[in-house]
Amino acid sequence: MALHLDDSFPYQGLLPKKETGAASFLSRYPEYDGRGVLIAVLDTGVDPGAQGLQVTSDGKPKIIDIIDTTGSGDVNTCTVLEPKDETIIGLSGRTLKIPENWVNPSGKYHVGLKNMHELYPKVLKERIQKEKREKLWDPFHRASLAEACRNLDEFDSTHTILSQAEKMQREELQTRVELLNTMEKKYCDLGPANDCLVWHDGETWRACVDTSECGDLSTCAVLRNYSEAQEYASLGISEMLNYSVNIYDEGNTLCIVTSGGAHGTHVASIAAGFFPDDPERNGIAPGAQILAVKIGDTRLSTMETGTGLIRAMIEAIKYKCDLVNYSYGEATHWPNAGCICEVINEAVLKYNVIYVSSAGNNGPCLSTVGCPGGTTSSVIGVGAYVSPDMMIAEYSLREKLPANQYTWSSRGPCADGALGVSISAPGGAIASVPNWTLRGTQLMNGTSMSSPNACGGIALLLSGLKVNGVQYTVHFIRRALENTALKVDDIEVFAQGHGVIQVDKAYDYLIQNSSISSSNLGFGIAVGNQRGIYLRDPAHLTSPSDHGVGIEPWFPENAENSARISLQLHLALTCNASWIQCPSHLELMNQCRHITIRVDPRGLREGVHFTEVCGYDITAPNAGPLFRLPVTVTVPLRLHETPGYELAQSDVRFKPGQIRRHFIEVPWGATWAEVLISSLSSDVSSKFVLHAVQLEKQKAYRTNEFYKFMSLSEKGSCCEAFPVLYGKTVEFCIARWWASLGDVNINYTISFHGLLCTPSQLHIHASDGITRFDVRSTLKHEDIAPSISLKSWIQSLRPVSAKTRPLGLRDTLPNNRQFYEIILTYHFHQPKNGEVTTSCPLLCELLYESEFDSQLWMLYDQNKKLMGSGDAYPHQYSLKLEKGDYAIRLQVRHEQLSELERLKDLPIIVTHRLTSPLNLDVYDNHSNALLGKKKNNSATLPSNCSQPFFVTSLPDDKIPKGTGPGCYLSGTLTLSKGELGKKAGQAASKRQGKFKKDMVSVQYHLIPSPNKQKNGNKEKEKDADKEKDVKDEFADALRDLKIQWMAKLDMNSFYEELKESYPTHLPLYVARLHHLDNEKERMKRLDEIVEAADDVVSRIDQTALAIHIAIKTDTRPEAATVKSDMERQKSSLVDALCRKGCALADRLLQFHSQDGAASEEIDNTEDDPKGSFKSLTETFFEILKWAELTDAKVLSFAYKHALANKMHGRALKFAIKLLEDKSSKENWKNCIQIMKSLGWSHCASFTESWLPVMYPQDYTPF
Repeated sequence: MALHLDDSFPYQGLLPKKETGAASFLSRYPEYDGRGVLIAVLDTGVDPGAQGLQVTSDGKPKIIDIIDTTGSGDVNTCTVLEPKDETIIGLSGRTLKIPENWVNPSGKYHVGLKNMHELYPKVLKERIQKEKREKLWDPFHRASLAEACRNLDEFDSTHTILSQAEKMQREELQTRVELLNTMEKKYCDLGPANDCLVWHDGETWRACVDTSECGDLSTCAVLRNYSEAQEYASLGISEMLNYSVNIYDEGNTLCIVTSGGAHGTHVASIAAGFFPDDPERNGIAPGAQILAVKIGDTRLSTMETGTGLIRAMIEAIKYKCDLVNYSYGEATHWPNAGCICEVINEAVLKYNVIYVSSAGNNGPCLSTVGCPGGTTSSVIGVGAYVSPDMMIAEYSLREKLPANQYTWSSRGPCADGALGVSISAPGGAIASVPNWTLRGTQLMNGTSMSSPNACGGIALLLSGLKVNGVQYTVHFIRRALENTALKVDDIEVFAQGHGVIQVDKAYDYLIQNSSISSSNLGFGIAVGNQRGIYLRDPAHLTSPSDHGVGIEPWFPENAENSARISLQLHLALTCNASWIQCPSHLELMNQCRHITIRVDPRGLREGVHFTEVCGYDITAPNAGPLFRLPVTVTVPLRLHETPGYELAQSDVRFKPGQIRRHFIEVPWGATWAEVLISSLSSDVSSKFVLHAVQLEKQKAYRTNEFYKFMSLSEKGSCCEAFPVLYGKTVEFCIARWWASLGDVNINYTISFHGLLCTPSQLHIHASDGITRFDVRSTLKHEDIAPSISLKSWIQSLRPVSAKTRPLGLRDTLPNNRQFYEIILTYHFHQPKNGEVTTSCPLLCELLYESEFDSQLWMLYDQNKKLMGSGDAYPHQYSLKLEKGDYAIRLQVRHEQLSELERLKDLPIIVTHRLTSPLNLDVYDNHSNALLGKKKNNSATLPSNCSQPFFVTSLPDDKIPKGTGPGCYLSGTLTLSKGELGKKAGQAASKRQGKFKKDMVSVQYHLIPSPNKQKNGNKEKEKDADKEKDVKDEFADALRDLKIQWMAKLDMNSFYEELKESYPTHLPLYVARLHHLDNEKERMKRLDEIVEAADDVVSRIDQTALAIHIAIKTDTRPEAATVKSDMERQKSSLVDALCRKGCALADRLLQFHSQDGAASEEIDNTEDDPKGSFKSLTETFFEILKWAELTDAKVLSFAYKHALANKMHGRALKFAIKLLEDKSSKENWKNCIQIMKSLGWSHCASFTESWLPVMYPQDYTPF
């Protein structure tokens, strides 16, 4: 039977051009394909080796420069070295062989070190770690473990009754097995640290990264700054991660530029990819060039930072870019403001840079546009549209659906009334991705894809205008786009903006209207400090309102004064809404003119209403509006009189992509809403989005947002709950997923519930003992079961140092406007292993809207190893830390040094997550709380009734270790007994779960811990001391002082003198032993150390000590004094035996190896110098009488004893224990040497590779 195949593949849907008119434009003007246009792609970075990103359609380099503005690729190369015998010792410790063909007239090399994992995208790092483990670790480790198990089994099979030596031998074999199993469990690949060299060849700077990881620089690429010759290389065959370099600060800073993700390359390919042999794969503007700017910081999982964005705009201005594509953005607390937005506005308005940005992927609720795409006046925000061809070609849907906006595409209006979305473009594409992904192309969707599609379309326009010598401004271009965009039926204006971009029509508009005097003008529209009229809350809707509107012409930066003087525009103002009253005409000159707009929302039905007041030049009405004033009114439904305070909808039919919005005035006292949705369809499963948003002034939409993506099975149902703010309008949006096929009928109900707590936020002070709060049921009967759970403790830190300095050329705006930085250093102690989150309350949650251009913190351990980083959104960057001391360095930047000086004492907080929550006891009356009797379980509160509750303080033994005054515990108070009520209090306000909202937060403020009396007989000891004669006290003090000074004076003569004076004083002999054991020439005085240790041991009555330890209870009056003295004697005894044992072991090791290498074989019976081995064995068993080998004081001896006995497994075990006590590079080197002795070269190799990462020479640069 013959197959009937459809061989007409819908290529046009893979990277859509037809829908935007780009295809028809290029068919009319094939040479206006973006030639002569430069697009700055601000993203995760662009792979210069990716398909289609090598050249333009006219043969020029596609990417003119690749720049990392984040600092994540920076390497400190301040260290300058000169070769000796053509070699340099790199900062990794490797010997670097300088190739003969390198030209370096000065002979000086700047050297640095970079952990390669800091350059890898997360996905690549995980792949390389997996491959490396499978190839270089697992085979060898399995073999070593099998051999160790085999040796242990063979020993057990041939030995039944074990002698002491055989027990030790078996312990050695058992330890090897245990160590290998532990290493397998704790396997961690921290990545290689590669040496970097920078030098000047007499003409330009060059750099080399030791990708060989063995110092063979002849096999490594030598690169210049990418802009000089478009040079790049790969970090390895497995990695396939291409990199380029930029060298700054006269060779003192090397920036290694890699792509931090696939996103940026995909975006660049959409905008301007060029495939000469496969033109159907071309981007929108194949002739355009790209300036690739990495603004996604790899240290922050490619999150954007203020530093990266401001540096990026500096580069865009420097390179005279025509366009910027920015497929990034975040929610902002207030729109069109902040340091970053000011720099963007400056680039657009002063330098005529057209800034195109994604509107955001946070729909379908209204007012969810991100910053800067939907919130900044000078930015063209682009929504995401999906066409029928895209559905078939990209998503392989079974059927073509009508064109639509993606469900997740962010909607306007902006919080200040601006429309938010300017235009729309196709929001999906299959385009090129970096080589390290091991794929050529990939499907991605988002407004991140619609933005470069529109940006490429604009590049086509500019290409044609430049060829024809048509002058343009950003305002003229934007007006052309908006006035010619295609409005798609059944898609609301808040989603599509003015419509889908139409390149061909926009070009015709520009050509036809280029001679109009007002064409290049922009217009500033201001309603007070707003950019539109947005009435949303009930208080705004009770009566008509008048709004003063300022309209001001904006001239191009280079406009002549004569043009400003001659401006005289005769404007007609129109609006098609009956509920708007506006003037009919306005005469506008070069000043801000004011008009009044009246909005009368009375009589408008429930829902959202939108209109625009448009201004036309009466001399050119066909050019469309010169400016638009958006007006949005939402009329909420009142549920106050509705039984049960609920909205019920039944048998509602949903088509694919259909959205139903409900604007509801939240009843007074309501604190959460519950949603029940159930399917009536028996044959269709479907996907829905439940989305709710409430807006508060100067708070981002995410603050009061609920989002849930759900699959609703046939006849299935689902319940959700989310918190609400009473007295304000909530938008509840239920949306059928755009690609969910088939119609479905559902029922859904939204009901409101209310439990109010007084006070609204609970602050409990431990000293109060009992704290009261009241709970009121506001709407209906509610079952309550108040419970308080404390989940973390918060530690406030002040900086220990603050340093300010001016930054370099990378951070200098036009006109030499210099940025400065302040670096604040904080120290804290982590009392036990746990999870911490760092935040700066003054600055956190602010990025684009911040008056400071950047904040970035980096957390280090005591060895300066970077543990993690974070920025404005602290909850994204929690770290798991082990017990120890840590340092935090916080960088804040600003254009004014004086503003940074104000931050020199800036506090930050460290939030320590508790291993398990602490629950406070809650009682329903004060008496029970006071006496600790019956705790509260649950109760039912009738409507408008309240109930007091009482909380008692935490017992002192429950207070987490490490806390103190100034710290507090943080948690939540849950009121509802029902699961949905509890769920509402824990609802994630953002779909990624980054931001949490607690309905009632709790802070438990700590007080000093109780004073615990130590040494119960201390007063008696003091009384006994008083009985001493003053002369005796003086004599004792003089003796102790002499002993302290003994080490600083002539040791032998002074010691002999003291020995004659105090022959029985034990501390004298202990002090002499410590002095000998700590000398620089210790290895030459081993015999003296042994002798001194014997002196100490001989002066301790071990029999009396043993008898004392055996006594369970000592009832003598002087028991405490005796105990203290005996403990000192035991400590001195163990210390002396350990020092003696170490000296004996060192003597043996020194005798059998000139280098003291741990790998040398030592014969226990032959060539024993001075009976050292026998003495060592005796000392070993003596120590076992008094202490465990794993005691901190004994570990050094246990380690050396095992080495001397060739028991390398036990030696490694104790060496690792020593590392836990004191982590140092030298201790790790000892471990590496032992691993080699054991034949575990794979373990040694891995450990050696990450030692430079564990112990860097300096802090990682910002």
